[in-house]
Amino acid sequence: MTALADLSPADLAARYAQAHGAYEAFRARGLKLDMTRGKPAPEQLDLASGMLALPGNGDHTTASGEDARNYGGLQGLAEARALFGPALLGAPPEQVVVAENASLAVMHDCIVWAMLKGVPGSERPWSKEAAPAFLCPVPGYDRHFALCEEFGIRMLPVPMTPEGPDMEVVEALVADPAVKGMWCVPKYSNPSGEIYSDETVRRLAAMKAGAPDFRLFWDNAYAVHHLTPEHHAIPDILDVCKQAGNPDRAFVFASTSKITLAGAGLAFFAGSPENVRWYLARAGKRTIGPDKLNQLRHVRFLRDPAGLTAHMERQRELLAPKFSAVTEALERHLTGTDVIWSRPEGGYFVSVDAGVGTAERIVALAKGAGIGLTPAGATFPNGRDPRDAALRLAPSYPSLSEVREAAEGIALCILLAAIESERAVRAAPQQ
Repeated sequence: MTALADLSPADLAARYAQAHGAYEAFRARGLKLDMTRGKPAPEQLDLASGMLALPGNGDHTTASGEDARNYGGLQGLAEARALFGPALLGAPPEQVVVAENASLAVMHDCIVWAMLKGVPGSERPWSKEAAPAFLCPVPGYDRHFALCEEFGIRMLPVPMTPEGPDMEVVEALVADPAVKGMWCVPKYSNPSGEIYSDETVRRLAAMKAGAPDFRLFWDNAYAVHHLTPEHHAIPDILDVCKQAGNPDRAFVFASTSKITLAGAGLAFFAGSPENVRWYLARAGKRTIGPDKLNQLRHVRFLRDPAGLTAHMERQRELLAPKFSAVTEALERHLTGTDVIWSRPEGGYFVSVDAGVGTAERIVALAKGAGIGLTPAGATFPNGRDPRDAALRLAPSYPSLSEVREAAEGIALCILLAAIESERAVRAAPQQ
């Protein structure tokens, strides 16, 4: 297919008329489709419906003989830590804490406690530092950025590469003592799907940080969320940090929210022994213990690592066709344009670089056609994409037939915006 920039004026006009007509025909269908957030579909939640009958009447005794109905057990059940620690966090059970249902809440607590109390290695609470900052790979996870915004933490964007965050930029910025942390989604990054290379992980663990209490906020949200038969692995960050002489550098987070029941999962924190002691000392002031019955329910349902793997394979069977539907529509309509899209091998999103100055227009076109998209700029700090080019597509929640319809409409919107942009460039006065 001929690139838009290479078309003659007459051919570009014809291409515009064709794309505009296809868009209007789609809009006339009066659809209402939602591709805004990466929520599990009802069919995915149904895979864990057996949990609703667990642990069962009278089944409340843990492997150690503890009564899971009672207070206590701040670190979480040993059997839950043994099941999920290695698989989701790359951590031994003794360096894992099982919390309530949301890893975002655990991240929130860690930031609040760091701001008020500091972390191991801090000279003072982060709030007492001059303008503390976080490094933010972009495009990235909007809820990570929202936490920084909520607590007045400056956000310093770092470009993503196929190997993960641009380490030349990271290593230059982290030399500033004001940089206290960095957000990382190391496997199947949100939203662009990158897998951090071994070299990137090693450099993150070993780099010289200006702040002695610098922390990697390592969000293993998609550790077992594969979309292909290949199960990619990355180095365990806690081991790599220890080997690099920075054992306390990483705070590791994960949850079962997209594994079992999104609103009734388990959240996890992992770190060095010193970081775990710090976390438990803080957490012990806000709770007498977590919901151990829910932990027991998860262990009874998934049983062992093989059970977790089998469950996630059933998840993949539901999700992979939806991602394929998005890719097929984008390829059919946008091959030959300058639009670039990810082909993730795991995770929950497809990322699109639609071209400078087009993302807000595409979101508006999609809204007009009955398709809800994540707001343009949402994957950048403070909701501002300086290029106005990034889109995040979330195919998980709608049915497969709805994803096919939405993908078709989205591709038409992107194509129409790209043609409009090319026409505007040609119409602009030459400098």
